[in-house]
Amino acid sequence: MKKHDLVIIGSGPGGYVAAIKAAQQGLDTALIEKEAVGGVCLNWGCIPTKALLKSAKAYQIVQHAKDYGVNAGDVSLDFEAVMKRKNQGVKKLTGGVKHLLKKNGVTLYTGEATVNDATTITVGDDTLKAKYLILATGARPAVPPIDGLKEGLEKGFVKTSKELLAIDKLPKKLAVIGGGIIGMEFATMFNAFGVEVNVIEREKNMLLGVDDEIRQAFLKKLKKDGVTMQTEANVTAVSKEGLTYTKDDKDHTVEADMILLSVGMRPNVESFESLKLDIGQHGVKTDEYMRTSVKNVYAIGDLNGKYQLAHVASKEGLVAVDTILGHEHAMSYRAVPSGIYTFPEIAQVGLTEAEAKDQNIDYKTSTFPLAANGKAIAEGETDGLVKMIAERKYGEVIGVHILAPTATDMISEAVLGMNLEATAEEYARAIHPHPTLSETLHETALGILDKPIHI
Repeated sequence: MKKHDLVIIGSGPGGYVAAIKAAQQGLDTALIEKEAVGGVCLNWGCIPTKALLKSAKAYQIVQHAKDYGVNAGDVSLDFEAVMKRKNQGVKKLTGGVKHLLKKNGVTLYTGEATVNDATTITVGDDTLKAKYLILATGARPAVPPIDGLKEGLEKGFVKTSKELLAIDKLPKKLAVIGGGIIGMEFATMFNAFGVEVNVIEREKNMLLGVDDEIRQAFLKKLKKDGVTMQTEANVTAVSKEGLTYTKDDKDHTVEADMILLSVGMRPNVESFESLKLDIGQHGVKTDEYMRTSVKNVYAIGDLNGKYQLAHVASKEGLVAVDTILGHEHAMSYRAVPSGIYTFPEIAQVGLTEAEAKDQNIDYKTSTFPLAANGKAIAEGETDGLVKMIAERKYGEVIGVHILAPTATDMISEAVLGMNLEATAEEYARAIHPHPTLSETLHETALGILDKPIHI
């Protein structure tokens, strides 16, 4: 039996960050991973999709090179080279994580873990004894009961995001079941690669959780780019030829030689069923310190279902380690940023306008279009806007929503502002560099106070 202070199951952004931090703080730490170090995010999610999206964007830019006065000649896509570049990036990052784990003295076990009790874990031929246990087993794609779906997944004409990131050639027609973040990112990517894309969503809207004004502007742009979308449409069957969906009590068909299934995720709980943890609708229940219903057992990341975001998992891992060490600080979800890597990108933090209304907050909004921003005009990327929501009494900013080419980078200013309880006046007083897209945040703040300058 091998003894450790802390055993962590799962090496995604939550697990490996927690392991490194714990080891740095002097805990004898073990990390168990059944597949690849880095988890879904580094291997089959965040990083590979962004690499492919960059290639799609580059292809799109070169196709429109004449708009910038550049004669690029005949443009073609080498998809094999695109995938090779993606794989190289993944290999570099996962190799870097392995190096950091080794450098910090984390013991890495490869294999599938079985939790026997709160302090005993089996992996392969090894039995581990731990004072504390952090569960970071993540989640996997949900598979709804659609006729032909399981067969499609087995035969390969239906793919989850993981399998879609490993294809060796582009489909001619892609049908996407689900208009959430994953569905929209792949729709953007494959559309830019020249694939005919159809997105089928069961709910009233795509991208639920995104502010209405931002969503409408984005979907208008995506439609203009050639993506076909259907909402309030229920997929009833899939086949090699495509899929069938019902809308307005009528059956419709969509031709496709490949189908992406992206209708949500379900937590991976099988390895620790013996613990009989309290599990809710979205995952393992935890308190604000990431503690589960069993003493000395913690759950972080997609597993607890609070936010399926890599950066949230990392923060939760740090909170869990601090709690184990007796340096308790509660996890706060008040200012969690989220990013959607579409063209343009979408990023937001805080409340949407609909949420502010639901909470009966007396608020004020301000928007500023990229079309009035000098940097956006200079770069020829004027689709998008920035929206700020502030409570009326003190002017404290309670929500920022961005649709812009670099939205996922721009949102960090808003995150820091919300953490500091900044007001619109404080945003407006801060000098923003010119020419930059970040000036749009300055303009929206001025709009909260009175009026923007440049519209």
